Amino acid sequence: MRVLVTGGAGYIGSHTVVQLARAGHEVSVVDDFSNSRPSAMARVSELAGRDIPLESFDVGDVERLGDLMDRGRFDAVVHFAAYKAVGESVERPIAYYRNNLGATLAVVETMVRYAVPHLVFSSSATVYGADAPVPMTEQLPTSATNPYGWTKVMNEQILRDAVVAHPELRVALLRYFNPVGSHPSGRIGEDPSDVPNNLMPYLAQVAVGRREKLSVFGDDYDTPDGTGVRDYIHVEDLAAGHLAALDRISAHDRPLSVWNLGTGRGTSVLELVHAFERASGRPVPYEVVDRRPGDVAASYADPTLAERELGWRATRSVEDMCADTWRWQQANPDGYPV
Repeated sequence: MRVLVTGGAGYIGSHTVVQLARAGHEVSVVDDFSNSRPSAMARVSELAGRDIPLESFDVGDVERLGDLMDRGRFDAVVHFAAYKAVGESVERPIAYYRNNLGATLAVVETMVRYAVPHLVFSSSATVYGADAPVPMTEQLPTSATNPYGWTKVMNEQILRDAVVAHPELRVALLRYFNPVGSHPSGRIGEDPSDVPNNLMPYLAQVAVGRREKLSVFGDDYDTPDGTGVRDYIHVEDLAAGHLAALDRISAHDRPLSVWNLGTGRGTSVLELVHAFERASGRPVPYEVVDRRPGDVAASYADPTLAERELGWRATRSVEDMCADTWRWQQANPDGYPV
């Protein structure tokens, strides 16, 4: 298939582009590099074994996106392009709504105009809100506790309405849990542009000496060690889920499908800290601080539906996640070259 990947230079996008290309798809990328670096794409092409066509612009630019789709004659879009920091979304809600909703509206509008039928959308477990029971199933009602989460809820609704109005569309909504890890080569990985918002890259930066210590937000939750429990999934497993979803929607007539991409297993903050210490051979200093507003005790997936319908399941362990992250961080202590 001819596949356009929006935000394809980013963390999850770059790993997915490599897998799509190695599976034989003709892949093109559009990215405005607001949260990624152009140097990542040279490494993506290296790992893919071919040059990946790249255009640099904001996918919310309907005119330029339409021109690209007209020239590319794509069969599918994998849509990652979005702002993604929960804390920043609270500080800059208008920017998040404009960017994240505008990008999806532009993508769907141009897909309809140029008869591109298949869309895989990057959603999030944040759509389950703050009080969802675990393990979380796709049948739960959606909600959110921050503007970033609401952009995912709203984008899902936009796509539900779009498939009703345009029955030629086939859409997959993939609800991620906590992506971590890197390509086993250490050539591509997570490279936060500022202070990391997520646990694993912060851990890695403490271990490599870029940060003094880790803050653990609360140790009095109703969990085995008192720290928050999350479903960490290796980015390589996550990328494979996108390929499986694309294969499924291109072969079946269901207009819209929703799948959780997670392991179904919870790992606490301290369990991940100690796993990373073992993988790196270095201590990770930490201090316990107050809980963050909106954090929940436990969040992990029920991935049964993806296993049954996609033939997909996460296979990499927490030890694999930590080892691959450390390999990336050691080889790239300051992230991608500028």
